[in-house]
Amino acid sequence: MILTPHLLLGAAIASKIEYAPAALLMAFLSHYFLDLIPHIEYSIKNISEKQWQKSLPDILRVFLDFSFGMLLILIFSKNQPIIYICAFIALIPDSLTIINSIFPNRILKIHNNIHRGKIHFLKHKKFSTSWRILSQLLVIIVSIFLLKY
Repeated sequence: MILTPHLLLGAAIASKIEYAPAALLMAFLSHYFLDLIPHIEYSIKNISEKQWQKSLPDILRVFLDFSFGMLLILIFSKNQPIIYICAFIALIPDSLTIINSIFPNRILKIHNNIHRGKIHFLKHKKFSTSWRILSQLLVIIVSIFLLKY
């Protein structure tokens, strides 16, 4: 799943759960929940393969996705610090995957195998691209609604 839905759902959770430890935990777990849903992802192959001379488009894509998500949070939330903290917490699983690509180690590899292999089990099932995009749009819309109201 692209970063924007993860950021927005993490922020929406923080806006609705008053007990901060619960909000942090739910924001973290929301990442895995969203990755269970059929979705599209853009490639970060050049980063994963440490082809730094070719990585600029991947880095730019990630930066724009992250910036768009943060802009939506800024526009639609009450801008409390916990909202941004939970948005960042919701990205930890993907961050661990990227760290594992650059600095592999045993613990991160175990996480990566669970995250990429077990959680993304629908990745290789046949769902139309339209459904994969629609699922992310629905998460964005619901999250904005929760942030705003």
